[in-house]
Amino acid sequence: EVQLVESGGDLVQPGGSLRLSCAASGFTFSNYTMSWVRQVPGKGLEWVSNINSGGGSTRSADSVKGRFTISRDNDKNTLYLQMNSLKPEDTAVYYCVGPAYVYWGQGTQVTVSS
Repeated sequence: EVQLVESGGDLVQPGGSLRLSCAASGFTFSNYTMSWVRQVPGKGLEWVSNINSGGGSTRSADSVKGRFTISRDNDKNTLYLQMNSLKPEDTAVYYCVGPAYVYWGQGTQVTVSS
């Protein structure tokens, strides 16, 4: 059974930082591109970033480029999202997304507010 379990969401002030983690199991993590997607309540899904299987290639949305960094540890089957210089508009539920966008975690809430 594929499982993706996110953690690390929290309430943080504007300008602050958070690191999200996603523990993966039930599939060969190191074989697949992984992604982060977020959803603001009442709005659609927004793709944030992805990383290839080996971790050597990443892409990010323009809205987070230069502030967020995606990474992975294939030995630990874990995906990360380092978020710096957080803005109120980054407030959302952040989802870890697995192979072919078929598998999704339960999400972790990030709230940026003073």
